[in-house]
Amino acid sequence: MGFKVFFQWMMTKKKLIAGNPRWQRALLAVTLYLLLLLVLHLSIVATRVDLEVGRPSPRKIVAEWDAVDTYTTELLREEAAKAVPESFDYDPTVLSRAQERVAVFFEAVRTVRNEQEIDGAARQAKLVELTKIGLNQLQAEALIESRPVDFEEMQGQLLEVLNVLLQQGIKPEGLETARRQAVQEISFFLFSHDQKRALGHLSHAVIEPNMFYNAKATSQAREAARQSVKQVLILRGTEIVSEREIVTERHLAQLEALGLLRETIGYSAFLGLALLLLVMFIIVGVYLFIFQPNLYNDLSRLMLLGLIVLITLTFAIAANYFSGYLVPVAMGVILIAVLLNSSLAVLMSVVFAVFTALITGNDLRFMLVALFGGLIAAYSTSQVSRRSSLSRTGFYVSALNVLTVVGLFLYMESFRMEYYSLREFSVGILVAIANGLFSAVMAIGLLPYLESAFGLTTAVSLLELANPNHPLLKKLLMTAPGTYHHSLVVANLAEAAAEEVAADPLLARVGAFYHDIGKLKRPYFFIENQLGENPHEKISPNLSTLIITSHIKDGLEMARQYRLPRVIQDIIVQHHGNSLVSYFYHQAEKCLDNKNQLCQDNFRYEAPLPQSKEAAIVLLADSVEAAARSMPKPISGKIEGVVRKIVKEKLNDGQLSNCDITLRELDKVSAIFVRILSGIYHTRIEYPEKDLKVEIERGRKNGG
Repeated sequence: MGFKVFFQWMMTKKKLIAGNPRWQRALLAVTLYLLLLLVLHLSIVATRVDLEVGRPSPRKIVAEWDAVDTYTTELLREEAAKAVPESFDYDPTVLSRAQERVAVFFEAVRTVRNEQEIDGAARQAKLVELTKIGLNQLQAEALIESRPVDFEEMQGQLLEVLNVLLQQGIKPEGLETARRQAVQEISFFLFSHDQKRALGHLSHAVIEPNMFYNAKATSQAREAARQSVKQVLILRGTEIVSEREIVTERHLAQLEALGLLRETIGYSAFLGLALLLLVMFIIVGVYLFIFQPNLYNDLSRLMLLGLIVLITLTFAIAANYFSGYLVPVAMGVILIAVLLNSSLAVLMSVVFAVFTALITGNDLRFMLVALFGGLIAAYSTSQVSRRSSLSRTGFYVSALNVLTVVGLFLYMESFRMEYYSLREFSVGILVAIANGLFSAVMAIGLLPYLESAFGLTTAVSLLELANPNHPLLKKLLMTAPGTYHHSLVVANLAEAAAEEVAADPLLARVGAFYHDIGKLKRPYFFIENQLGENPHEKISPNLSTLIITSHIKDGLEMARQYRLPRVIQDIIVQHHGNSLVSYFYHQAEKCLDNKNQLCQDNFRYEAPLPQSKEAAIVLLADSVEAAARSMPKPISGKIEGVVRKIVKEKLNDGQLSNCDITLRELDKVSAIFVRILSGIYHTRIEYPEKDLKVEIERGRKNGG
């Protein structure tokens, strides 16, 4: 039951999408977005390696671009920081306090020494009590009984020792060492053993730490030492790890700095890539919606754009394995400019340049080469006159790529008269040249397949069809020369008129070349190919009409046989619309007494009305040329009258109802027709027979 409901829901959504262009565009955009995201992600991951510390590397890895060696830089900075000693604050009060306590001690000894009324034992006990430094009876007695000279000398020498020690500085952890050093210095005094022991006790009591650790100053000093160490660079071309070399932490850190470790592609990096791609989609979508509405609403051409982007990205990823300078952005730009339009190609060259930056590890050099090459490709293909123009575009791209590479080497100061620098410079120049040529060759090769797959007709295809050596045109010239000449004149008229009303002049011209190829089947039934007897005089007007109108169907069959583009087939089918074959209709009227019995529909072309400006222009050019050619004396005033009359009749007959040509444009078209036809069929001076013979004889003499 659940599956049935899901199936019905899917069918409902399918019908909704199938009948809604907006849903179709959305589905196409989502599909293309996911494909591009997948391809970009896989291409970035594929350039990274999966190594493990302690295991041999499966291949040699060389830095393809410059990067900061964070591992070595951090190691050197740590060493510099460790070399900085700890900072301590000196406390000068400790020395003053020690001197004061020594003075107090010796003053107490003097006081006890002067108390003669007390016996020896009592004085010793009193001194021990007063000083409280751990003296015993013997040490107290030695101090009390010492000679005055020695007594004063003891105080002076002890102060010297204390001054030296405390001025050097005593840290808390060095307190015991300082006390031992004081005792050792006192041991060299020339006093009795007990006296020196007493001085040792005193020094032990008064010595205190006077150097205290300053964490803030130490941290600042070490940070300054760290910052003084410049960043170590991994230069492009440096071998990171050789094949089968045991991988260390340093190798992994350097590969991570280069962005070559597989595990560095995390969720944040993938999300960032997705957001960047989304921004590009929004920019292109808004541009198409505002500036290219026809393309925006054409699902087929949108699919073509997506396919070109995928093809270009695929070639770019493959080319990047050889060199970032080889990424063929110009190929995609050429295809877009020729198959879609040049304005879009300019925007897409920027998009392709961003793709190049992503797949080459955000290297500015490769991005700039891709951007400038794409822009010059878009500019040089804006006016394509023949297929060889695309080859010329390749040379333009190569030349600009060379200038860009030279500029980058000079700007980045990486060009030096050294072997490595010269080699890199030479390779960069050669690859830059190959980029342009490769892009042009691939674009020329892909162009016919994309044209055929999407039913497009480019300027290149139309120019090839305009070649007089085309089999159909050669056959038309040999079999129906009158029709061939008529087609040439119609082509000139149609091209000039199309330029005047912002239609496609090349399409109008080529469509006019082939519009009457159906006459090849029965050329002698059309007046422009008749040199003598008119076969229509022996058959009925109805049959003549059937033969005349059949050249539309015959032309379509021949166009399909020779695989002419759909747009040319449309002009062949529509260049008469459902017009009335008026000559044979009037002939039929003369043969009938009751004109009401004559059905006008039997004398009309059974073909669709013109659907485009180009088809409408060919219809009008075909009619006015035939009318002007049949005039006995086609002077300018008469030609204008005939042209205006024919245009008005076609308009009133509804032949122009299905195309978007306006009345103002019809007036411009008429004026162009009059000017060109007046120049073709201008009145010529008739030479007298005598003068004509003289001119002919003069021409022979000049030629001989």
